[in-house]
Amino acid sequence: MNLNQIEAFVHVAEHGSFSKAALVLGVPQPLLSRQVRALEVDLRETLLERHGRGVRLTEAGRRLLAHGQDILQLVQQAREDLQSQRDEPTGVVTLAVPPTQARLLTLPLIQAFQANWPAARLAIMEGFSTTLTEWLLTGRCDLALAYNPDPLSALEILPLRREPLCLYSAAGQAPHAPVTLQSLARLPLVMPQRGQIFRSRLEAAAAMAGVHLDVRWEVSSVPALLDLVAAGVGHAALGEDALRSYDGAERLAVSRFDGQDLHCTLCLVTPSSRRPTRLQQGLASLLLQMYRQREPA
Repeated sequence: MNLNQIEAFVHVAEHGSFSKAALVLGVPQPLLSRQVRALEVDLRETLLERHGRGVRLTEAGRRLLAHGQDILQLVQQAREDLQSQRDEPTGVVTLAVPPTQARLLTLPLIQAFQANWPAARLAIMEGFSTTLTEWLLTGRCDLALAYNPDPLSALEILPLRREPLCLYSAAGQAPHAPVTLQSLARLPLVMPQRGQIFRSRLEAAAAMAGVHLDVRWEVSSVPALLDLVAAGVGHAALGEDALRSYDGAERLAVSRFDGQDLHCTLCLVTPSSRRPTRLQQGLASLLLQMYRQREPA
């Protein structure tokens, strides 16, 4: 077993295909096949099962993938640690963020990152919070901003801010009376798909109050969802940051829920099992500073 074989196996497993992994690594596909096959022979295990659309992991392959990702992470940390002793941090750090935060954060974060670490690179991935923690645990990203992450022993969780849940309506169509869960039941809703944190929070509160929600349309894209709301198709319950990230804010009316403490907590999440690099520590500190500056005095 050697690093080249482990790297080949990890990339094929993560991409689900020898051809995609070969493109990413910039090596011939037959070479990847030989390296993975040599690894299987050495371990006396079948790691990947081939099928028409690519490959799938066997049970042995799933177990080795976790070890392989840790090994490659340690090798990268060793390189970066030695490099950092000579000069400023280098390398790539990957941050995963929810869609609304991606729109608000990307430009100022990249500008601040470049000013602090001009020799390093920042990659930003976008996805819903439930997906982001999975990416973190499987090594697809180094840090994540996630709403209400599950308190797992494999994760270090640092709360950054509480974001209230608000009702979004088309301008001129906001309810005149205070918004309650009971009044919400009478409104047609446009919401993200099930599993998205703000929808889960709202549905849990509605269920406890004995209220049935009328979800007419499900849309994963927050900007597209708000376009539908602005056009009068329905109402939506989202965090208050959704308005700050939307270009057509003047077309929307935002109402707070009366007598309900409906909110989600945005957290900085890192893996507890991997020692952070100097660059990852710096990015975490920068994010903490930026969100503290956003909070009202």
